[in-house]
Amino acid sequence: MTIQESTSKSEQAYAAIKDKILDGGYSPGYRLVLAKLADDLGFSVVPVREAIRRLEAESFVTFERNVGATVAGIEPTEYLYTMQTLSIIEGAATALSARLITQADIERARAINTEMRECLENFDPVRFTTLNSDFHSVLFENCPNPHILDLVHRGWNRLKALRSSTFSYVPGRAKESVAEHEMLLVLLESGAPADDVERAARAHRAATLEAYLAHRRNDAPAALAQLY
Repeated sequence: MTIQESTSKSEQAYAAIKDKILDGGYSPGYRLVLAKLADDLGFSVVPVREAIRRLEAESFVTFERNVGATVAGIEPTEYLYTMQTLSIIEGAATALSARLITQADIERARAINTEMRECLENFDPVRFTTLNSDFHSVLFENCPNPHILDLVHRGWNRLKALRSSTFSYVPGRAKESVAEHEMLLVLLESGAPADDVERAARAHRAATLEAYLAHRRNDAPAALAQLY
């Protein structure tokens, strides 16, 4: 096997395993057995091992002695910090985008939100989360400050690394989120002051965080106590 072939198979293994993690096929705690993964993918163990190491470096996978590689779960403290930061920077990005957003942008965002509303009937948290990302992207991508926009992208990528779909844990939050999206669109459509847009965007993100924290308080009060 040439170096190029090895690299190509490692990339394929990385993409395949990452996709399974992101779509929930490999859930948090799932044990990633190299031999089985290699057999499933039709590769040798070598490129699969390289892929797992890469995923571990990106926080998708954890490795424990005598256990091996497992799919990482949401780490509560990291999620808290990521969401707090994102509420600030995404709120700012959305406010700065407000004066540049077009009616076509608003219509596109509203169409996505309609899909999200339809998704509530037979709820699919993975699909809903993807649509949610698409919706917010429309609202903040016009941000003229590239540094703030880069920070927003980093925040969203961090959430992907955490595989955070709050909606998987708190599905009731999804309906509220759709309603808050429409409120944001009304503000943007009416030409509301940037400060009002920023407050609404930050409150929306904070409400999602609070829904997750409330779920944690109910399910594992001792584990959550360290966050406060």
